[in-house]
Amino acid sequence: MPGQHTIEIRRELAQMPYRIALDEMTVRNAAIADDTAQELIWLLEHPPVYTAGTSASPDELLDPRFEVVAAGRGGRYTYHGPGQRIGYVLLNLRTRARDVRGFVHALEGWVIDTLTDFGVESWRADGRVGIWTLGPDGREAKIGAIGVRIRRWVTMHGFSVNLAPDLSHFGGIVPCGIEEFGVTSLAALGHDVSAQMWDEALLAHFDGFLAKLDTPCPVPTTPPEAA
Repeated sequence: MPGQHTIEIRRELAQMPYRIALDEMTVRNAAIADDTAQELIWLLEHPPVYTAGTSASPDELLDPRFEVVAAGRGGRYTYHGPGQRIGYVLLNLRTRARDVRGFVHALEGWVIDTLTDFGVESWRADGRVGIWTLGPDGREAKIGAIGVRIRRWVTMHGFSVNLAPDLSHFGGIVPCGIEEFGVTSLAALGHDVSAQMWDEALLAHFDGFLAKLDTPCPVPTTPPEAA
């Protein structure tokens, strides 16, 4: 019911074009803010696309071989495509702790906890957005990206995790503006994880993620437009 903590979980197995998902997410974000729709966790994949966050720099788009879409989220350029699982998280922070940093930290922790289930140790890195691990060459590499926007205290966008994408597709951009580190995937690390397996493991940690957001802040502050 709108106005309560009933959250819809939606899992897509067919690829959905990014623009269609972005439009639907934008409408749903507004409806949640108006208390006319349930909150939503939406797990899906996109056909190949480069998305530009609000801090994207044109010189970081090296080879626009795929469609480029302005996403409206925080962050810079990123790539989405088959074999990468996306989690769009649309939650009403007005009924929880109004803490943007806390929300992002909890989101990162949710992904990190799920990766642990598949034998992958991962972590946050100071000064670098995203989820990091050691690649096959023993060097630090990004395995997951985080990008969020908050409108009227309702979150949108979320995270992506590389299950088994074509990693060469990241070569068309400087991923998240970080040139000195590469990207990796569960497949590159020797783990065969399907979308269904990932979703089930992720949702098994959902209550723990949600619990970190369920302490309402007694003194509301001005909501940010993006984080």
